[in-house]
Amino acid sequence: MKSLNEDIKSGTFKQAYLLYGEEAYLKKQYKDKITAAMFPDGDRMNYAYYEGKGINPGELIDLAETMPFFADRRLIVVENSGFFKTATPELADYIKNMPETACFLFVEQEVDKRGKLYKAVKDKGRVAELGRQDEKTLLYWIAGNMKREGKQIRESTARYLVNRTGTDMENLEQEMEKLFAYTLGRDEVTVKDIDEICTTHISSQIFAMVEAVAAKRQKQALSYYYDLLALKEPPMRILYLLVRQFKLLMEVKDLLRRGFDKSQIAKEAKLHPFVAGKYMQQCRAFSTEELKGILEEAADTEEQVKTGRLNDRMSVELFIVKNSGM
Repeated sequence: MKSLNEDIKSGTFKQAYLLYGEEAYLKKQYKDKITAAMFPDGDRMNYAYYEGKGINPGELIDLAETMPFFADRRLIVVENSGFFKTATPELADYIKNMPETACFLFVEQEVDKRGKLYKAVKDKGRVAELGRQDEKTLLYWIAGNMKREGKQIRESTARYLVNRTGTDMENLEQEMEKLFAYTLGRDEVTVKDIDEICTTHISSQIFAMVEAVAAKRQKQALSYYYDLLALKEPPMRILYLLVRQFKLLMEVKDLLRRGFDKSQIAKEAKLHPFVAGKYMQQCRAFSTEELKGILEEAADTEEQVKTGRLNDRMSVELFIVKNSGM
């Protein structure tokens, strides 16, 4: 990201950029920043945008060969094309010798680093992986946003915001906008403000429910369940999310047993590092046998619903009661 910021600040751009990774917020931010820096007057005459599968590489090459109109360069933005997961040799070969009057900006979810196109862009320009940010970075980013709005937030409160609303930066930004409006006229954002105005991410609710199950707090576990039902979440989707949570706990527990650290676990289990730390703590509340038993019970619950022996709402309620009882 440092090299991207340097290019944006200096106004000296490479001929090809690739932004990829899981953090959609950062990809959008840098796509917009690069575009705005290339066209500071807002004139988009030499700007072209392509999105989705099925884009014709030949069309992109033809456009790149077209001289920009009263400008130094033409910017061609290509998003979610899948080019970096499939063989696109003609585009890879072209980028190696493309004219200085054209610039490609690719924005992708996943890439194959062994592919010709990835290597061509890396040789000709810049490649930036924009993945999920760790807890320290998220807390620093939240504090920066608060400061720009003239607000203060304690570190513990910022951590509570992440726990409640999730680690997705785009969602966090929306929740902060709500907090700024809600606390108009006040300096500090508090936990109470977050409880009053922020939307609890369903994964956080499910995590809290599993925590209550582990601690045998049956009343609390059922309270989370009823809250999710009130939010119109279907019972079988709630069961699916619970099963997913318990499967992840079993996977994390096994990785811990094998000596993996937090960053390795996050990579293997495809979790945000901050979330991986929470799973590492939570899995210690269960034995491997307990987790296996819970997953077997979930499979039995699903079968009872499918065969009509129990309705979905009652079956999931019984599942929670059975596994959160003393």
